[in-house]
Amino acid sequence: MKNKKFLRIVVVVLASAISTQVISASASPLYVFPIRGCVVTYAHSHHDYPATDILGKKGCAFVAVTSGVVDEVNRVDKYNYKTNLGADRGGLYVSIIGDDGVRYYGSHLMKVADGIEPGVRVAAGDLIGKLGDSGDAKGTASHVHFGISWPTPVSAGAWWVRRGELYPWSYLDKWKAGTDSSPAKAVAKLLAKVGAVPPIPKK
Repeated sequence: MKNKKFLRIVVVVLASAISTQVISASASPLYVFPIRGCVVTYAHSHHDYPATDILGKKGCAFVAVTSGVVDEVNRVDKYNYKTNLGADRGGLYVSIIGDDGVRYYGSHLMKVADGIEPGVRVAAGDLIGKLGDSGDAKGTASHVHFGISWPTPVSAGAWWVRRGELYPWSYLDKWKAGTDSSPAKAVAKLLAKVGAVPPIPKK
């Protein structure tokens, strides 16, 4: 029952955000590419679930893709390859809830930016972290694991939703080209289909 109520709330918030985005589409920019000042590469696919790994030099700036409020922050790398717990694989991470109602998540950071804490408001382009290889990415090429999803209750512990539910690459392409494009409509459609906290994937 609680999940159904939360689902209705999130759908309403997303619908409202979509309307707001349409009205303010002339404002510039609403969205920016999540890495600033560095040459990066990324693929249009990801293993096991929808997300994108954006590879770049260690320490590159990871920025807020749109204005919103910081949702979750983890500054301690708890990952242990022996236990390989899904909740710890991201290492250091930050997620924000955009004004569009969408959650944007970046993990494997080497550092979370100073002053970034849950509840803090950020604007598009604000520094929120720096690229690294924390979590289960240790020893690999520095990158940020970038995920798009919807907000979930902290009490649900739904790390599998946080890590990515909608492939980001088409939006990354547009933001990199300087085009405003909101994933809110696609996220709302997927949320209505699978529910706020879908079952944990097998992989």
